[in-house]
Amino acid sequence: MHMKHIWIILLVALSSLYTWADDTIANTVRANLLEEMQGVEVIQDTAISVLLDAAMKGKYEIVEMDGYRVQIYSSNQQQTAKAEALNLEEKLKDKLSQTVYVQYLPPFWKVRLGDFRTYDEAKEYKKFFVQQYPEMMGDTYIVRDKIQVLQ
Repeated sequence: MHMKHIWIILLVALSSLYTWADDTIANTVRANLLEEMQGVEVIQDTAISVLLDAAMKGKYEIVEMDGYRVQIYSSNQQQTAKAEALNLEEKLKDKLSQTVYVQYLPPFWKVRLGDFRTYDEAKEYKKFFVQQYPEMMGDTYIVRDKIQVLQ
C-alpha cells in the first residue's frame, strides 16, 4: 500500500471517531436535559396558548376594546406640546416593554403607555414605570382608553 492510501484511511477513521464522539456527547446532554426537566410544570394563562397557536397558524387579528393605559404626558401648549410628546415617544419606545402611543385629543397632546385589560394591570405597570422614571411621577395617571389586543 502506498503511504498516500494509509493517510486517507487514517483520516477517514479519525473523522468517523470524531463524529461518533460528537453524537455520543450530544445524546448524553440531551438525556441529561430531559431528566432534569421531568417534574417541571409550566403554569401560564390559557390566553397565551391560544395566542401562540393563532400566531403559529397566522390567524389572529388586532381588536379594539375598552381598557386602560398609563398616561405619562399631557399638554395643550400648541408651540411645544407636539414636539415634546414625539420626543418622549422616541426616548421611551425602545426602552419599555409596552407600546408608546402619542395621541392628539384637541386641544391636548398626550403620551400613553400599554394596552391593559384591567385597572390592576395598569396600576402594576404604573408602579413599575414610576420606579424607572421617578421624575415623571407627578404626570403619570391611569386612564380609560380604547386598547388594542390580539385575538
